[in-house]
This record gives sequence, C-alpha cells and structure tokens, in this order.
Amino acid sequence: MKILQDLSYQEICSLAERMGGKPFRARQIYEGLMQGKSISALPLPQAMRSALLSEYADEPVKIKEVFTAKDGTKKYLFELWDGNLIEGVLMSYQYGNTQCVSTQVGCRMGCKFCASTLGGRVRDLTAGEMLSEILAVNRSEGGTPKERKVTNVVLMGSGEPFDNYDEVVKFLRNLTAEGGIHISARNISLSTCGLVPQMRRFAEEGIPLNLTVSLHATSDEERRRTMPIANRYSIAEILDACSYYFEKTGRRYIFEYSLIEGENADMVHAEKLASLLRGRPCHVNLIRLNPVKERNLKGTDERTAQMFLRTLTSLGISATLRRSMGSDIGGACGQLRARYVSRISSH
Repeated sequence: MKILQDLSYQEICSLAERMGGKPFRARQIYEGLMQGKSISALPLPQAMRSALLSEYADEPVKIKEVFTAKDGTKKYLFELWDGNLIEGVLMSYQYGNTQCVSTQVGCRMGCKFCASTLGGRVRDLTAGEMLSEILAVNRSEGGTPKERKVTNVVLMGSGEPFDNYDEVVKFLRNLTAEGGIHISARNISLSTCGLVPQMRRFAEEGIPLNLTVSLHATSDEERRRTMPIANRYSIAEILDACSYYFEKTGRRYIFEYSLIEGENADMVHAEKLASLLRGRPCHVNLIRLNPVKERNLKGTDERTAQMFLRTLTSLGISATLRRSMGSDIGGACGQLRARYVSRISSH
C-alpha cells in the first residue's frame, strides 16, 4: 500500500484532480490528514474515499499502547499498516512538548549501547509514516495543526536518519511546510551516529535544524569498541563535516556523549573531550546511559556525571547533563519494541 501522508499539499491537489474532485476536496483531504484522521474518517464522497482506500493505507500508523512514566513522559508503541512495530516518546519541558520520532523499523548501525539495533534493520519508514507518528500523537494529546501539542521534534528514535536519507529529507520538508503541521526547523533536532557524506550533503539542503552527532568517545580506537560506524569514518572526518554544516547553515552543532562506566566517564576523558572540541561552535549533551539488559554496559552514577560536567564547563565547553526521563518505562531507544516482540514470540 502507498502512504497518502507521503504527499505534499501540491501533490494532493494533483491527486484530487485526477480523481475528478473539485479543488476544495484537496484542502479537505490535506486538513483532515494534518488533524491525524484516517482516510475512512475524511468528509469525502463515498466514491472518492473508496478510490483513495484502493491505493493508500487507511491509517499508516496506529497507537497500539501508551505507557506513562512517573515524570509524565509518555512512551508510544506504534503499529504500522503492515504490522511492523516502532516506538516514540513524548517528553514535557517548560518550553513545550518534544516528540522523539523513529525513522526505521530497527537499525543496522550496531551501536553497543542501543536496543534499536538488537534485531537489525527490518525496513525504512516512508516520509508519511514518520509524519504520521507526529500526527497520531498530536491528535491523541488533543492537539490540532494550529494548536499543536507536539511543539518540538527529535529524530532520535529507532533507526539512523541518514541511513534513510531521501525519505527523511522529504519528511522534514513536509513537516516544516506552511499550511500543514508546520514545525519550524529550529525546533527540530536530527541525531546521527556520524555518516559523514550524508552530513555534508544535508548541509546543502537548506533545512537549518539542530544537527546532533552521537560521539560517545574521545578517540577513534575507543569509539570503535562501541560504535561500528567508527571503522568507516574517523572523529576528524566527523568534525570536518560539522564545520561544513556550521559554515552552510550558521547553526551550532551538538554532540551527544553517553557516560559509560569504565569506558569514557573519568576526568581524563573529560579533559580529552574538552581538548578535542575547544573553540568549536558546539554544545555537549551528556547522557547517563539507560541500561539495556541485552548489553553489558552500565551508566555512571550521578556524582561522576556531575563531576564530568563541571570539568567540561571549567575548561570552556558549553555542556549540559540531560535529565533522565522515562527510565521506569524503558526510556531508551528500542527497549519497548524489543520487549513487546520478545513477549509475542515467547507465546
């Protein structure tokens, strides 16, 4: 089945015309989709609705289960039209609600600290499936396109966004388009493990979002222990690509650094990280690792994390320690899907 939410407003206009609809039908279809409605719930003549349903999935993304943490974080298990499962998270901050979006079913990057990679990559999501994750949550939370309950988006769920480059770029264009759900590029963050050619290519796209790179190490040798992609691209190449992104967009970039006990979290590593990044227009987002039971890596305690943060800032590096959210409901990427799939297969 095709995904109607893949289409831009202009493409929906062409489709409605091809189906013999009057011009206002395109607006009805587009507005209904942006409200998170299924095709069968759109206010259309029966013949047009049937024609759409013969080509397009009625509801590409359904909310299957919702888990709410003590801190109010919500974790969504989504079912796709073909039965595949993905997940997303909605986190509430003072400045609004941030939704974490998946870009693939599973992931093939193999990072040792991430549950998303446990079963490998099943398939890529289409642009419309990614958009439908947001439309479904916005509707579930009582939001509309004009009064959005989802104000910020992070592409940090299951999957490596740049491993699904074309569909992700199409999704971002549709997400930021005026007349739709229209989330500003400045309110969107994209996290990559460091696919250097795609990083450089994305700098040319004219979508000035917040580029975030999963660094998690201060040397290539250490990075290779937890991130297979480090066998392909060096930290030096990643830093060059980040500089190019800043040159093209004027946007500072962000490094994610998961603090892993016994691996990269002592003060020597803090000093090395500061030396690596000093003078760059960047920010470091420190993360206390969410443990994944299938992996043997452990996060640091609060005291060590705070010392690491203080060391970085004392050496002139802009840094913050990410507030741990949703840990009691399996907040790490891929944990919920992995648990659900395991539960089903054991029956």
